[in-house]
Amino acid sequence: MDSQDRLPLPMRPLGRPVSYSMRALRAASYPLRGIYYFLRHPAYYPLFISRLLPLSIMSFLVYMILFTFAFLPQYAFLALFHGWGAWINAVFLILGEGLVIIQGLFEGFFVDECRVDVFDATLLDKGLDGLVAPHRLLFLDAPNPVKKLGKPTSSAVYQPWSLIQIVELILCLPLNFIPYVGTPAFIIITGARLGTFAHYRWFELRGMTKKERKQEIRSRMWDYTWFGTIAMLLELIPILSFFFLLTSTTGAALWTAKLEEQKRGPPASVSVPATSTSTAAPADSQDFDPDEPPPPYVDNPV
Repeated sequence: MDSQDRLPLPMRPLGRPVSYSMRALRAASYPLRGIYYFLRHPAYYPLFISRLLPLSIMSFLVYMILFTFAFLPQYAFLALFHGWGAWINAVFLILGEGLVIIQGLFEGFFVDECRVDVFDATLLDKGLDGLVAPHRLLFLDAPNPVKKLGKPTSSAVYQPWSLIQIVELILCLPLNFIPYVGTPAFIIITGARLGTFAHYRWFELRGMTKKERKQEIRSRMWDYTWFGTIAMLLELIPILSFFFLLTSTTGAALWTAKLEEQKRGPPASVSVPATSTSTAAPADSQDFDPDEPPPPYVDNPV
């Protein structure tokens, strides 16, 4: 039965909007859940400290240069159209420009391997060893999911680097010149694009073709839009952008684990026939007990 049919008759027209709102909230919550999950698992910390902390310092330098030399000229130009609210659009314009530089220089080449490790480790922590094992070596006796990870035995990509994606991000930057609606439109449009890559690694682990991936993305496009919007907002935060890359990856893996659970269903209960601890007694066991004395002798041959 459709969920809308279960609502009271006066509320049925609201069923579809409520359903879409719940899906949006659920998808948007996963980047935030990823932050909590990442912080609660110290085994992930070395992945960030050893690989991405130096890049975070470099991203800070990029943003410092942009805010020092580019913020005031852009703010002055935007003030001609936006008035007092120009500083908001100028800030997001600078953050977007910094994101383009960081993605073009670092993200596709230095970050993706780390994101694959975080994604796979989270799947292992959720008991999805069978999904990861065909594609990389695993040390199952290791004390935590991160140390279980061995070398990949097949292509391991979390988000493929694409020049087209960088160009699209550049083309969307002028949206920040539009008063009031420009900045939200920039975040949602670029977030929708970002969200479609949230499960690229999952599709890869499942061995899906390009056509199958497109069908999966189309079926969840609404959800991916809101996942990507929150992930984009987090990535725009200077200095912490690389940290939030990993936490959003963790959130995507948590979402994957939930979808896998829904797809596979609850574990089938195996009915085990009840067995008795004692062996079957002979048919006349009720008349025979080795601990009882023998019956009295009766001299009656008949």
